[in-house]
This record gives sequence, structure tokens and C-alpha cells, in this order.
Amino acid sequence: MNIGQLAGQPKAKRILQHALTSGKVSHAYLFTGPPGSGRTAMAMAFAKALFCTSCSDDACGECLSCRKFEHGNQPDLHLIEPDGSSIKIDQIRELQRELAYRNTGAQRKVYIMQRAETMTQQAANSLLKFLEEPQSPVVAILLTENRQAVLPTIRSRTQWVPFLPLAPHDMLQRLVSEGVPQLLARAAVHLSSGLDSCRAIIQQNGFAEMRNVVIQLGKDSLSRFTAAMISAQQQIFKTELGEQPQLLLSMLVLWYKDMIHFQAGRQEAIVFIDQVDWIGKHAYGRTANEWVQCIEHTLEAGKRMRSHVPPQLAFEQMLIRIQEG
Repeated sequence: MNIGQLAGQPKAKRILQHALTSGKVSHAYLFTGPPGSGRTAMAMAFAKALFCTSCSDDACGECLSCRKFEHGNQPDLHLIEPDGSSIKIDQIRELQRELAYRNTGAQRKVYIMQRAETMTQQAANSLLKFLEEPQSPVVAILLTENRQAVLPTIRSRTQWVPFLPLAPHDMLQRLVSEGVPQLLARAAVHLSSGLDSCRAIIQQNGFAEMRNVVIQLGKDSLSRFTAAMISAQQQIFKTELGEQPQLLLSMLVLWYKDMIHFQAGRQEAIVFIDQVDWIGKHAYGRTANEWVQCIEHTLEAGKRMRSHVPPQLAFEQMLIRIQEG
């Protein structure tokens, strides 16, 4: 995957591609952002571009260096992860030895460090000396969720590259390009904060069935109370879907939000897009405030479950409140 092919993160892309085109590549970068924002994928894509011998602003994917990188045969790329709960001084020393051993001329070397905030004090001090006296041309890419947890002295010697949570639209495009059915992807991107967690949700057994049950439940909860209670009992709490009540409730919230989206003319934001005809016929059956109340009742059921109210009881009480309006 090349920089330009990655989902979202336009600011990070601008910073990195400007460094490549201008030839002003920093000796150290600090990629910071939440889980699922694509820091690791961007670090690998940037490293690939740094090794590329054909393109000036990204990896070409065709030159010998790119092919070696894609096949995991790039000896000048080093990956560092915590040994247990932390990155230790011995790991930094070993990295320094490796880079010194391979320092055979002008060939660029790159190391990517995951969870840089877990470095021990000794490891951080050792890396600091390394950053102050870089063995040119070495490029460090440090990754962390929390920039403030990294030593200020290291922060000051790295170029900050901020990553934001991926927008649902960006995640949807990426998932569909990977072959995920659009209807499942549209739901997943609103239920998680990153691509990895989206993929995990989609791959769960029963996710597609859960979506179908939510649609039926969402329809029945408005006017067919008995049918809704039977659906909850038979299709949720007597099946494996009953093991994930919080996920099911989160999806039900999306159903009620779709009613508000339709009223507001935001059809592009509708998650259950295959149900837009039904939604169009029923969205005005309640006011926007009443749909908000449905959402609040659903969220309250989740809170009650977390407070150890039996899930089926919390669910049934939620259906009663939604029916009452």
C-alpha cells in the first residue's frame, strides 16, 4: 500500500509527501493518534517511499527496492515493539549495533518503533543520544497514541505528524475496496473508531444476522409491541446474538438516527440504506425529539445492562418505553 492509497489523514500525507518531494526528510518523526487511525500503515508506506528509487513523492511499487519491501526482504528496515510491557535499553542498543553494522554508505536506513511511550527511562535516554547524533541517513518513525507520554526531550527532536480518527466515509471506502459488502460496512463504520475494529466487528459470526434482526426489531418496536417482544426473545436471547447485547443496542441507535437523518434531508448519512423506502414512509410518524427519546431509551438500556440488570429484562423495559413514545 502506498501513501496515496491510504484512507484519510490528508494532513499527515501532506507533511510526508512534502518531505519526499522537497528532499527535506527529517531524521525523526513522531506519529501520534488514536487506535485505528492508520499510523502503522502510514509508517510502512512512508518507509517504502523512502526506499523507492523511482518516484519522488511516493513509492512506485515496481522498482527493485519496492518489490523487496513488499516481500519483506528490506534489510535496512527495522521494526521495534515493546518487549513485554516496555521497550528496554537492550533493544535500543541492539538497534544501534544493527544500524552501525549495516552502515555501508549512502543507503538509507529506517526504523519504526511501536508504542514509543513505553520506553523505559534508560531506553529513552539511549535513544535520545541516538537522535541527537543521527547516523545519516537514518530515519526514525516513532508511533504513539499519546504524544504527551513521550519524553519532552524526544518530542522536541522529532517532527510531529498528527493522526485524527478516521471519518466513517473514509473507512467505508476502504472497507468496500477490500470487498466488504457495503451494507455491513455502512453499519460497522458507525460502531467503531478505526479500520481494525471495523474489520473485527464485520468478521464476527452473526454480524449480518444481527443487522437483519435490528431492522425487524426497529420496525416492530414502533407499533407491533408483541411482535417486538417475541423477536427479542426468539431471535436474540435464545441465540448467540444475546451474547452481544451492547453491540445490538448500538446498531439499534443507528436505526433511530436514520429516522432523524431522513427528516433532515440527509439521506447520504442513512446507515440502513436498503431500508430507505420503509424509513421514508415512517420517519414522520414521530417528531425528531421523539426519535431522540427512542435513542435515549436505547442508551439507557445499555447503561442498565452495565449496572448488572439482566440483558433481557433491560431490553424488554426499553421496548415498553419506546412503544409508549
